[in-house]
Amino acid sequence: MKITKIFTFDAAHMLDGHDSKCQNLHGHTYSLEITVSGGLICGGAKDGMVMDFSDLKNMVRQVVIEPFDHAFLYDGGNGRESRIAALLESWDMKTLRLNRRTTAENLAADIYGRLKNTGLAVCRVKLWETPASCAEYEGD
Repeated sequence: MKITKIFTFDAAHMLDGHDSKCQNLHGHTYSLEITVSGGLICGGAKDGMVMDFSDLKNMVRQVVIEPFDHAFLYDGGNGRESRIAALLESWDMKTLRLNRRTTAENLAADIYGRLKNTGLAVCRVKLWETPASCAEYEGD
């Protein structure tokens, strides 16, 4: 059995060296679909659920939404992006350092890993960068 919950967050990023306008600092309103799989809970207040949607919401908010929302997402291995992040941080602005380029594909994989590390039985992360473009990461 699987359940899915949808979230949104706003963030800025850039793809330094990209061959289009995405090389410039810009932002997106991301839509995030988190799918969790498992057997149904038997007995108790959560009988018949894979997981309580409220519990899933709280976990995703803590692990993903709070660090990502309204942050400059940047590749910590990229010198130019790191310098922009340092400038923003000197102005007390929110940044989030990632260990890879901030493509939708890499962000989906990063979010999957963050959730998996909590012990959540996440099986799929689908990240919509625009209403017409998304990346999907399915785990083990």
